[in-house]
Amino acid sequence: MNKTNAMRLLDRAKLVYKTAEYPVDENDLSGTHIADEVGMPYEAVFKTLVARGDKTGVIVLCIPVDRELDLKKAARISGNKKVEMVQMKELLGLTGYIRGGCSPIGMKKKYPTFIDESCRTQAEIAVSAGIRGGQIIMDPAVLSAFVEAEMAELTV
Repeated sequence: MNKTNAMRLLDRAKLVYKTAEYPVDENDLSGTHIADEVGMPYEAVFKTLVARGDKTGVIVLCIPVDRELDLKKAARISGNKKVEMVQMKELLGLTGYIRGGCSPIGMKKKYPTFIDESCRTQAEIAVSAGIRGGQIIMDPAVLSAFVEAEMAELTV
């Protein structure tokens, strides 16, 4: 796999990570499909969601691929009254990433970032490497510190 911007940022910070490649299925960009492809349990593979709060603006949320985001919890944790998902067509402009390749590492701008606290039960978690077909696998505490994320309960 070619180095992505996310990997270059981790390299520059001298952080330890592994990568996993998988064949891209344009008809199935689901996180559970990706977890199956890279041979990791669903609770260790995290999808990156981008939402907008009524007070803070854009926020980034990472949750296990088999779980559903609780928008009320996301609003409360991020200091908003209401949070809604950004539209797909906005994703590239806001983050520099496309659907199925959105990484919490190396977005165009620094947004408030939250990772579901269930990551604490995992020695390693996978997040997108910034491209479809690639995952970055690393210690969740190291990832969280690097992207300055807050760990919180985010799922239903």
